Amino acid sequence: MKELTASMAGTVLNVLAGSGEEVAAGQAVIMLESMKMEIPVEASQDGKIAEVKVNIGDFVNEGDVLVTFE
Repeated sequence: MKELTASMAGTVLNVLAGSGEEVAAGQAVIMLESMKMEIPVEASQDGKIAEVKVNIGDFVNEGDVLVTFE
């Protein structure tokens, strides 16, 4: 199982893809806000999302798992 992790601490602004959705490498899956900047967290590979581990408004730390892939 592969995971998409937060590259920095921040607040989840938006979840752009849900469980069961196919995403392409480079596609933004999560939007984080950190230091008043919006930062897209992009899929590093093509694949199907198994589970989204965060919700809008959650605070995440660097390295936290945001999404798992099948």
